[in-house]
Amino acid sequence: MKKFVLIIPIVLALTACNTVAGVGKDVETGGRAVSNAAHKVQSKM
Repeated sequence: MKKFVLIIPIVLALTACNTVAGVGKDVETGGRAVSNAAHKVQSKM
């Protein structure tokens, strides 16, 4: 039972890390899209 109680917080922490990493990748991709659009507009000027 003690092992089970210790495993739960570890699993939850790892899940949170994966979620945060996924959000970071999404934000990075969004930033890249904005940057690319800005470069396209700038090159047309």
